[in-house]
Amino acid sequence: MTTSKPPRILAIAGSDSSGGAGIQADIKTITMLGGYAMTAITAITAQNTAGVQGVEPITPAMVAQQVASCTSDIGVDAIKIGMLHDAALIAAVAAALEGVTVPIVLDPVMIATSGAALIDPGALAAMRELLFPAATLLTPNLPELAALAGRSFDGVAAMTAAAEELAKASGAAVLAKGGHGEGARVIDVLVVPGEAPRAFDHRRIDTRHTHGTGCTLSSAIATLLGRGLPLAEAVGQARHFVFEAIRAAPGYGAGHGPLGHQAVRAAD
Repeated sequence: MTTSKPPRILAIAGSDSSGGAGIQADIKTITMLGGYAMTAITAITAQNTAGVQGVEPITPAMVAQQVASCTSDIGVDAIKIGMLHDAALIAAVAAALEGVTVPIVLDPVMIATSGAALIDPGALAAMRELLFPAATLLTPNLPELAALAGRSFDGVAAMTAAAEELAKASGAAVLAKGGHGEGARVIDVLVVPGEAPRAFDHRRIDTRHTHGTGCTLSSAIATLLGRGLPLAEAVGQARHFVFEAIRAAPGYGAGHGPLGHQAVRAAD
């Protein structure tokens, strides 16, 4: 058992009533990886494995107040940002994070696993302008990367090219996630400005229980960065955490079921 203080991780994201994604997945992931989880909830959703039935946004001022409450007292070692549904909220979060110098992992959540849209289309420009430059790492999946690139594409080479364009434009590292692709292997590509792209791959698990994989991955990376790991190592270990959590999925729900976060333990 370690006696050092856990890294303080702030998750800024929406709540998932079914517990599989969003803030609930963030808290589970951060805790299982040895971090101390704090939250700034951006929206409350009525959601389950079949889809999103309702969304109630939290006011931008209240989200910013949650951020300030955490950072001014507890402090923070890394930040994960998930669902931000409109431009006003994005601006409030960006203002609340001014002067914060810890690693920021931004998961540009636009589309739920079920296919439901989770962001106002008008918010994309605000996210590009205000949050991308502040981020350490962006973690788009294939549909999100295609939306950011403004084009569809197939294959790892095209995915890498789109990630390189995004990294150059934003100044942030980009982890392009290939889970929505085809094939027996899941290939993700990490692009760091000024460095050669690095590919990570593992065998694809044949399962429908993948609800919250993106939230889990971004929170895991943030936690590991908060523990002081280099970016590529944090990505590799976070991917392993997600893989094991998918393997341990409890099989709940009629649709895209949640992961088994509780079965994956962090190494001391």
